[in-house]
Amino acid sequence: MKVLLVTSSLSRSGGGVATAVQALSRSLLATNADVNVVGLRDSGWERDTEEWQGIPASPLRVLGPSAIGYAPEARGCLERSGADIAHSHGIWKYPSRAVAKWGASTGRPYVVSPHGMLDAWALKHSAWKKKIAARLYENTHLRRAGCFHALCEAEAQAIRELGFRNPICVIPNGIALPSFEERKPAPWRSIVPEDHRVMLFLGRLHPKKNIAALIEAWPSDAANTNWHLAIAGWDEGGYAEVLRKLVKARHLEDRIHFLGPMFGSEKDAAFRSADAFVLSSLSEGLPIAVLEAWSYGLPVLQTEACNLPEGFREKAAFRLSLEPDRIAREIRVFMGMTPEAQQEMGRNGRRLAERSFCWGSVAGQLLQVYAWLLDGGTPPACVRI
Repeated sequence: MKVLLVTSSLSRSGGGVATAVQALSRSLLATNADVNVVGLRDSGWERDTEEWQGIPASPLRVLGPSAIGYAPEARGCLERSGADIAHSHGIWKYPSRAVAKWGASTGRPYVVSPHGMLDAWALKHSAWKKKIAARLYENTHLRRAGCFHALCEAEAQAIRELGFRNPICVIPNGIALPSFEERKPAPWRSIVPEDHRVMLFLGRLHPKKNIAALIEAWPSDAANTNWHLAIAGWDEGGYAEVLRKLVKARHLEDRIHFLGPMFGSEKDAAFRSADAFVLSSLSEGLPIAVLEAWSYGLPVLQTEACNLPEGFREKAAFRLSLEPDRIAREIRVFMGMTPEAQQEMGRNGRRLAERSFCWGSVAGQLLQVYAWLLDGGTPPACVRI
């Protein structure tokens, strides 16, 4: 089976989508599937090229505004691939049009993974641009999909509420489980006393992550509990400066620390050294960062918008609200838990990650969906008709 994965970004500039496509590609290749990846070349490609080592990836040159992502080479690249099936990751940019055209010209099926981009909050963000894209090409791309890929039941419901009646497979993102090794030096070792505790945020610095509310909620007397907030992530559109000003206005520079983007061994050290992980998002598809935190055995503080209700059911996550005043009370409750109770929450998360979120299982389920779209027969168990 020749599988073509198509995405609007091949770098960290695209958030967690590029990371998910990389991991899925490696897992599919491990099954001996013939896999190729096509994506837009953006400002982060040169920096992240090594992340794609061993994966056949084609970065496409973009002409004009990056928000549109017009890549004139896209359609020819797709047609030359000889793929049996295509899988779109992310929407709203020119690759959507190219995939729809490829499907129409070849008669071959394709899958669409919106990665949370059809959730209500996401649709309201830059709504006018999305309405234009929908009218020009995105509605066609979505309507013609052989199957949607939703990361969770909530995303599947959001797709249905928009009126789409295509089949939907519900398959979560996955993670590669780290081994338990000796703790590496913490990235914050020069600014946080060794006997103090750290709650880690790791991801894009973007309004939908609701980091501003988290900063406003951070207890001003956190010195009494020895907790620090470490914010690790890459800036998007200058938002980091907005957040820094909030920290300065609250006089919390000695308790809230900006560490910049972290990848590879540095990210691994951050997860191994943290005492908890937090994601206060307003909207998510299914956040890989939470799955990674569980894989490292960390207790997680998350909102319901993270779409991981199993975390609450399995007592692997502490529930956060969206508003600063409520978040402040909830963080105090978490900080007041005994270290033993927090560690048990982390162990529950590790067990949950091992059981439900490994990339090998994700790739296997998607291969079943691809085969069903190509050959027909009984839909796989993950498919909602």
